[in-house]
Parts: sequence; C-alpha cells; structure tokens
Amino acid sequence: MTDSPLITIPDSFLSSGEEDWFKAVDAALKGADRSRLTGASEDGFPIAPIYKRRADTAPQTGRSAGTPWTVIQRVDLPDPKDANAQILEDLNGGAGGMELVFASSTVSDGNGIRVNTLSDLEQLLDGVLLDLVTIRIGAGHEWAPMLAMFAAHLKKTGIDPKTISLNAGWDPLGWNAQRGEYWFSREMVSARICDAVVALDEIGCATRVLEPDGRTWHNAGASQAEELACVMAAGIEYLRLLDKGLPAQAAPHNRIGFTLAADADQIGTIAKARAARRLWAAILEQSGLEQSPMRLHMQSSYRMLTTQDPWVNLLRNTVAAFSAGVGGADTVAILPFTGSIGLPDGFARRLSRNTQSILIEESNLHMVADPSAGSGAIEARTEELVAAAWSMLQEIEKEGGLFKALVAGKVQNRIADTAAARGEKIARRVRPITGVSEFPDLAEKPVHVLPNKAQDVELSDARRELPLPASDGRFLKAKIAAYLDGADICELITIGNANSAPVGTMEKLHPVRDAVPFEDLRAQANAHKAESGQAPILFLACLGSLSEFTARATWTKNAFAAGGLETQGGEPVENLEALVAAFSESGAKMACLVSSDRVYAEQAVDAAKALKDAGASHLYLAGKPGDLKDALQEAGIDTFLYAGGNLLMLLREAHTRLGLGLMGDNVIALEGRS
Repeated sequence: MTDSPLITIPDSFLSSGEEDWFKAVDAALKGADRSRLTGASEDGFPIAPIYKRRADTAPQTGRSAGTPWTVIQRVDLPDPKDANAQILEDLNGGAGGMELVFASSTVSDGNGIRVNTLSDLEQLLDGVLLDLVTIRIGAGHEWAPMLAMFAAHLKKTGIDPKTISLNAGWDPLGWNAQRGEYWFSREMVSARICDAVVALDEIGCATRVLEPDGRTWHNAGASQAEELACVMAAGIEYLRLLDKGLPAQAAPHNRIGFTLAADADQIGTIAKARAARRLWAAILEQSGLEQSPMRLHMQSSYRMLTTQDPWVNLLRNTVAAFSAGVGGADTVAILPFTGSIGLPDGFARRLSRNTQSILIEESNLHMVADPSAGSGAIEARTEELVAAAWSMLQEIEKEGGLFKALVAGKVQNRIADTAAARGEKIARRVRPITGVSEFPDLAEKPVHVLPNKAQDVELSDARRELPLPASDGRFLKAKIAAYLDGADICELITIGNANSAPVGTMEKLHPVRDAVPFEDLRAQANAHKAESGQAPILFLACLGSLSEFTARATWTKNAFAAGGLETQGGEPVENLEALVAAFSESGAKMACLVSSDRVYAEQAVDAAKALKDAGASHLYLAGKPGDLKDALQEAGIDTFLYAGGNLLMLLREAHTRLGLGLMGDNVIALEGRS
C-alpha cells in the first residue's frame, strides 16, 4: 500500500510533548495549582497525573510469554455430590483447575465442602481427570488430614502422584492471626510440615505444602504494601520451619507457593504482583538459596465485593482478572459476582470463568511476558511497593519474625489503623463504592443464590493412635493408612478435641468487606419496610426553578438512598405555602432543603422556619452554608449535607431519629454482614 497524498499528519500532532500537555492542563485548571491532579495511594505514595516512559527497565522473569495463566474455579458447595457436579461443569466450561474450599479454611466465608471419609472424597472427585488439572486445597487447620486423604485417594485409584499438580495451601501464621490463637509450638509446627513434605516426596507427589496467603491480611484491611510485607514475612518464617527438618538439597523454597488478592485498583494490583516477585527474589538471595520463579496465585478480592447492586461486582472482577493476568500470576481465581451474598449458582460461576477466558482467548493478554515493563506509572508503583514492604518486613524481623510480631500485636494494630483510615474515606465517599454509597438503587431486584448448608467437621474424642511428627514422614503416612482402613477425618484431627487446647493467644484480625457499614443501613431500612409496610422517607424541599435545584437534588436523593431512605417531593412549587403543604401531605418527619447557593441566600431562612413550624423534626440543607451558617442554624437547619462530609455518620444519625432497627422490644438483625 502506497502513501496517499490525501492523508497527512500535522507536525504539531507528532511534536506535542509534556509541556504541551501541561499547557492544556493549566488552561483547564483555570489558574488552580497542578498539585490538585496528584493523588495518593493507600500506602501514601504520590500518584502523578502523567508519567514518562521508563526505558531503563527490563521485563521481569515470571510467567513465560505465550503461556496463559490457569483459570481456577473455587468449589465450596457443602454436599460432595453437588460439589462434584459443580467441578465437572466448571472444568467442562473452561476452568483449568479448582480450589477445594472446606469449611475449616481461613477464606471459606461461611461456606465449604463437607468431606469426612475417603468415600466422600471419592464422590467429590468422581469423573475428574486429576492428572489434567491443577488442584488447590483450602482446608485451614485440617490441611494435614485432607492432604493425607487426597494421597490415600491417589493410592487407592492407582493414579501416579507424579502427574498431579497439587497445592496444599496451608498458611499457619495467617490461620493463627485470624483465629487469635495457636495450638502448637514452633518446633511441633516444623515437625508436622517437614513430615508431610518427606512423606509426599516418598510417594512422588511434588506438593507446595505452605502458602503465605495475602487474602487473610487483605480481607482484614491491609494496604498493598502491608499485604506484601506479611506474605513475605510468612515466607521467611516457613523457610526457617522447613530448614529445621529438611536437608539443604531439598530446596525448601520450592515447597512454598504464594497467594495475593487482586482488586479493582488496576495499577496497584499489577504492581503488587510484580513487587512480590522482586521481594521473594531478594529474600532467596539473602538466604543463599538458588533463584527459582515464585509460584503466584491471585484471587479477586472478597473485601471489594458488595451485596447491593452486585452486578457492579462484574466490573470490579474484570479489572481484577485483567490486572492479575498482566501482573504475571500463574493461576487466577475470580470470585462469582454473587459470592458476597451466598453460594453462587451456575450462571454466576460461568460469568467468572468467561471473564478470564475472554481475556486469554480473545484479548491474548498472556502473549507478552510482563507487558507493563517500562510503564512509568506501573514501574513507579512497583518500586514504591517494594521499598515500603521491605521496610515493614525489616520491622517485623526486628521483632523476631512474623510469629513474634503477631503475638505482640504489632501487625494486627497496624492493619487495624489502615482499615480505620480506609473506613473514614469510605464514610466520606472519598472512596465511593458504586451501587452502595454512590448511585444506589433502592428498587433493585435480588439475584439468585443457592441455599447454604455448610457445616464444619463435628469433632469427637475418638482418635487413632498415630506416631508423633518427627520430620520423617511417618505421621502423614500413618494418616494415609488410616483412611485406607476406613478412618473418619474426626479420628485424625488434633485441634479442637476435648483433650487439646490452644497453647497461646494473640490479637485477632477482623476481616470485613468495605461496603458493610452502608449495607447494614440498607438492611435496617429494608427490615423496617418489611415489618411496618412503610419505607423510611425524607422530604426533599426544593426551592427555585427546576434548573436551579435538579443537579443538587439528584445528588441529595442518592446520598440518602445510600442509607436506604426513600425521598418524596423534589418537584418545583409555586410558593412557600405550597412547599409546606406538600411536606405535610408526605407524612415525612424530616426534610432537606435543596437548591442553588443563590436561591439559598434569598429563600432558605424563610423556608427553614416554615418547615420547622410545620413539624419537621430534623431539617437538613444540601450544600455548604458559607456565610449563611449562623442564620440558617438559627432558622432551624440542624445538619448540612455536602460532598466530603461524613455521610455514614449522618445516615446513622438519621436512622436513629427515625427509630429504624427497633421494632417493639426487638432489634432487627442486620442483613448482608460478612
């Protein structure tokens, strides 16, 4: 194809540079300082509006170019037969692996498969070609009994263990922090882990037994740097535990995998995955261990999911999946969009699989190794995360390692402070949550989920005689033999029986989804409506013409809807008398004046007095009062509602004034709490 003389590119288009961009920015800012365009990450890093290309960086070693990540589907239906049907549907629908989540898992979220015997596991895995898929086990403190049961299944069915891709997913320190207790000494933990590694090696099952899990810290409110620091600190602790019972040639770092949370912060999630590989490489170097690529699993954030307007979760999950894939994760799991409401049905699960399938098969995100290399924004965030996480890691090491730092409460307190700061931003909608605190839909229809019948294992005092763990494999092999002999898992669990007790306690982590405070208010309002037959309402008293109050009225209506409060009024009226009459007819106890600042200066004082005289128990005004504050308060305005104010506190106070949540002598139970 020859160049057409009719197609020309202006020189000004090709020669525009950073200064030209800033000139355009200055014109748009109309004299305001450029600093308004610079934000900050949760870890305090500056986020500039524009970055230069980084020609000094090279792609990181991670997942190879042209190798797609493995699509992992979470399986957590309680009944093994139902879970088996789910597994087969997921695998036939495009999943390349599964995470078997049992009720004892630290990330079960109230769900989980119930498997007590080898026959239960056989039913769960019936028809599954185990040598063709990736299997992740999420069993929490039941990791060893479940791992032994899986090994017994391989032996009974004659499947070659060497063909199996298995990850045991045990994160003892994360479990300790989430439960606020620990049941074994460090020496006993080391012996149990090394025993499992030796036993699995003998049968030829190459398993990553340990898995520092960022989801535990993320769900409790940790920032990205804090999540990385805790995961790396756990990795160091596990290297030490393995070093106590394995020979050096056993390559202890190859027995450890990693999991991180992927959320809707696209640049942050990509950078976090890249930073994790750099940090682990540095740790291996400092430990004198041979370099080998980190095995990285990423799961979409449970913390970011909402129960209100859950369809927005599809958008959040898409960003998370994209970011995890671009960041170089080896395996990725996307939680179904209804996962925060209940057990997802087949439709929700199909959407979570297809999100990844489209990114791989149609967008070909896997074709380039480390595609974000050289991006100024992502390289900057990666370097900042590495530096911040390494600094916190050093602080943890000064405490004597992660276990001692947890016992001292240092890590939990820091994460709690971060979560509280985020909560304040969410309350003020500095961090808006679409569909919950921003643009809520009070008329949304419920989505379908499956009934939850999850049950953890019922522990009993019946026990099999087992050898003590001694890093020689006898302990796990005895469990394998016990299952083949017909043992129930209850006979092989140590934690929780009548003859055992925690040897120590620590401050607990408190996981919570970001949207829960607003969702609680919505649930309270819904409960009130269901019991009384009347939705809680507030009257919008709009002053002036439609063009003068529409924008602010829409904003105000959405603000009150975030707390489940419906609004009446909002139409233009001829005069103040008509406005008062409309308020009286609405039956509302509270009202909010809404208009432009110009109209407020002329009419707000008189309108406030009239509405108070008409019986308004509490009167709001939408907007900042400025110089009119004293006059407006004297006229009867009780609360000012404006962008940046603490909307969550305002709505809670409104609920209290309306008596929501209290029906007779009973407190309505809140829905949607995780």
